[in-house]
Amino acid sequence: MEREGRAVGAASGELVTIGEFARLSRLSAKALRRYDELGLLRPALVDPVNGYRYYDPAQVEGARLVAWLRRIGMPLSRIGRIVALDAGAAAMEIRAYWARVEAETAARRDLAMYLVDHLSAEGRAMSRIPGNTGSAGDTGSAGDTGSRDGRGSSGPGVPDGPGVLGGPVAVPLAIRCAALTDTGAVRTTNQDAAFAGPRLLAVADGFGEGGAEASAAAIEALKPTAWGGGDGALSAADLLNVLEDTADSASRAVRDAVASCADPDGSGTTLTAMLWTGSRLGLVHIGDSRAYLLRGGELFRITHDHSLVQSMIDDGSLSREEAASHPGRALLLKALVGEARSVPVAVACRPDVRLKEVLAGDRYLLCSDGLSAVVDEAELRAAVIAAELPEEAVRRLVGLAHEAGGPDNVACVVADVVVAAEEQQPRGR
Repeated sequence: MEREGRAVGAASGELVTIGEFARLSRLSAKALRRYDELGLLRPALVDPVNGYRYYDPAQVEGARLVAWLRRIGMPLSRIGRIVALDAGAAAMEIRAYWARVEAETAARRDLAMYLVDHLSAEGRAMSRIPGNTGSAGDTGSAGDTGSRDGRGSSGPGVPDGPGVLGGPVAVPLAIRCAALTDTGAVRTTNQDAAFAGPRLLAVADGFGEGGAEASAAAIEALKPTAWGGGDGALSAADLLNVLEDTADSASRAVRDAVASCADPDGSGTTLTAMLWTGSRLGLVHIGDSRAYLLRGGELFRITHDHSLVQSMIDDGSLSREEAASHPGRALLLKALVGEARSVPVAVACRPDVRLKEVLAGDRYLLCSDGLSAVVDEAELRAAVIAAELPEEAVRRLVGLAHEAGGPDNVACVVADVVVAAEEQQPRGR
């Protein structure tokens, strides 16, 4: 009787045909049938005799939302989750999705600009080979591979561009470094990990049931024995390939490490690492751990947080001061996690990879948010400048985190780029 009543309702005009609903929602009848099959947008009534679909005009807003989400390229599986949420939760999910898209686009842009500059440099070098023809107006140096968008790091003020070097540095350089982790004053276990060696600098901030295993596995996958780091300097192109391969290895290692957890999706880690080949540093980054560069007395952040609050800062909807107390400040948009099922905010993605310029005298700081979230950048800069040796710097930094209450685990690495001959000299004042 209920079905008959609804059929009468359709005939009397309370419901509309699929053709009329297509006009109202600006979706094709074919799309509506597809969304019905996928469970995204069910008709209010399907006639039991002829199979005709009827819709309630009140469904138009939901149908338009599906259409808009498809227009921004969202996968149907994710749309299915969003349409089941209330407005506030749906808005947060859409924000998280789009922030991920923008982060991935930025990483592809940096890679594209590297390829443009790298191939342009090769073309300029080829044009100078005897018997080769090239543009007579091209007088650029083959080593001039700075970013074309003005964000390259060819000068002493280091912006946030890829900073690719055109060739090996003239003076042999080396890394002098130290790492330290600490449980903090509140937590009972330490899920952060850190590593500092002549070929690898890394911090990882684990979370969830398998967080400690995830952070350790991510760093282990990047150690020189895993990526073939040897004494010979890699070319820029080879290093970029190494970064891609090691990022994939870290992702697999984390998935394996947390596979036995009750909720693999809920366990994972951030990762910020730098691979050193003797002439270049390659950056691998995902999550909200950070890397900073101290050069010329100025401290520059050279990573971008993959977090919800950072995306809100980027689009102007949140100030940096408001971000510090925002309830979603711990939500990650990108992280290395377990099996890629439905995770509300933290989703498994490829880490960002970049090449960075190095100069003798540079000092790098890598840290988890147990340090950066509680100690402001002015204090970080003062501590990094004041310490003569990396070992002293990491102790000072962990001490600052404790003075700020030590609410989280802390991991930090400090590394100096030095002339290789200086590395053989005694350390200390």
